[in-house]
Amino acid sequence: MKKYILPLFVLFASINLLMAQETNSFPVQVSIENGIIEGNYDTHSGIQRYFGIPFAQPPVGDLRWKAPQPVKNWEGVKETKAFGPRPMQTMVFGDMKSRSNGVSEDCLYLNVWTPAKRDTKNLPVLVYFFGGGNVAGDASEPRYDGESMAKKGIVVVTTNYRLNIFGFLAHPELSAEANYKASGNYGLLDQHAALKWVQKNIAAFGGDPNHVTIAGESAGSIGVSQQMASPLSKGLIAGAIGESGAGIHPTMAPVSLEEAEKIGLEFAEKIGYPTLAELRSLSTREVYELYNESQRFGFPAVLDGYFLPKTLPEIFENEEQAMVPLLLGWNSAEIPGMAFTQGPYTVENYTNKVKEAYPKDVKKVMELYPAGSEKEIELSATALASDRFISYSTWKWFDLHRKNSDQPVYRYLYSKLRPPLVDNTRASGLAGGTVERGEDVPPAPKPVGAPHACEIEYCMGNLYLVDDYAWTADDFKVSADMQNYFANFIKTGNPNGEGLPQWDAATGKDDTPPVMVIDTESKLINAKTDARYEFLDQEYSNKN
Repeated sequence: MKKYILPLFVLFASINLLMAQETNSFPVQVSIENGIIEGNYDTHSGIQRYFGIPFAQPPVGDLRWKAPQPVKNWEGVKETKAFGPRPMQTMVFGDMKSRSNGVSEDCLYLNVWTPAKRDTKNLPVLVYFFGGGNVAGDASEPRYDGESMAKKGIVVVTTNYRLNIFGFLAHPELSAEANYKASGNYGLLDQHAALKWVQKNIAAFGGDPNHVTIAGESAGSIGVSQQMASPLSKGLIAGAIGESGAGIHPTMAPVSLEEAEKIGLEFAEKIGYPTLAELRSLSTREVYELYNESQRFGFPAVLDGYFLPKTLPEIFENEEQAMVPLLLGWNSAEIPGMAFTQGPYTVENYTNKVKEAYPKDVKKVMELYPAGSEKEIELSATALASDRFISYSTWKWFDLHRKNSDQPVYRYLYSKLRPPLVDNTRASGLAGGTVERGEDVPPAPKPVGAPHACEIEYCMGNLYLVDDYAWTADDFKVSADMQNYFANFIKTGNPNGEGLPQWDAATGKDDTPPVMVIDTESKLINAKTDARYEFLDQEYSNKN
């Protein structure tokens, strides 16, 4: 029981500190491109916080489904002490614990945490994109909070971007009206607009506009891969961090503009508002309800010839991506094996599912994902489900950059098992937070690895802000190590530092590239399972 005492003490002390944080603050003002803003300077932490800074005009009315437009200047002082509204969304992944001021189409706001003093200059910058499948999420979520990372000497920015129908709808009429003759990708263009804002304004917060690392998890990681590939954004970044996800088939890969327009037009016709004028005349509520009633899970990103001229494999193979250091990885059990087996972990059921999915390669798949016992089937099914879901696409991003750049690429496998939930009447959500567990729902099986999204609060140093789990001393140790790896990378392009296990970069010639297994005792190993990804590379036709 002793191992729980320190974390609980830290947790309660931190909660009390948060409750009193404004008591310990005084107002501070900064002059940025569009006017003066006022945030808070916390005398206890030494961190300045500016929340809800507009980085584009509200995308409402005639600006709905348009690329983000520059902010208009304001007179006087704009107070930026509260998070702006989060993007339009419904509850998809359980309780994401937003701290934002409601939900709105008017959502293009970002947040800044900085440790800068009055004469500080050229601090490294982190811009973090939240996850949530491009259908949900919010830059104000506690797990993304920037204060802990700012204490490492980094200026931290978290930013909203439009989601679901509001952020990714394509339509022939939308393409016709745009000066770049394409549509969709508005959420990605919002991320790009935030990066342009950082370039113009971050020096006012002590940051270096030429030393910006972008990072994200899941859909946020996919966004990082796409910003790294986009000709619009690649010159705005000096480094990239991806946590579980890249925009590469089969994980949220972009579709052709023709296909995206067809999807959007068919959707508009089905809901009874086929023209752009009719769609723009709808209220926020009407769009929200019509989209939810359709039961669509978002809209795909688009090969629009503007933000994304080609697929990511094509861009990287042509060496047209941002030539910057890359740190990326995935978790050891991204999704439960039942997502593949759709039933019990028996040899018969597992084999039948393999035959359905890979009728021409059953023997090969059974070699790569063996079925010698029920436990081995559970592990193999978890690995296969995870690879198909998001691990393969992240590996492909890794493989493309190490083979088509001269930049260092660092790969991790996050493996720390979560501690138990504090409230056993709840269950972990798929992409963060918890959901209510019904009385008739059996207990979840014992985890065989680290699930999707669980590493976020560790790498950002935010366990103390997430009260769902009974954190232990081991959790705080893993968090300290992972955050230090990330902070070192953000500062220098290299994660290594004093007190941390050595983490070697991978090269394009490595047959068994180095992988940092992040756990209670982190260690560097040579990759043992890349034959799985080579096989899937052929299956998904991403290999030339």
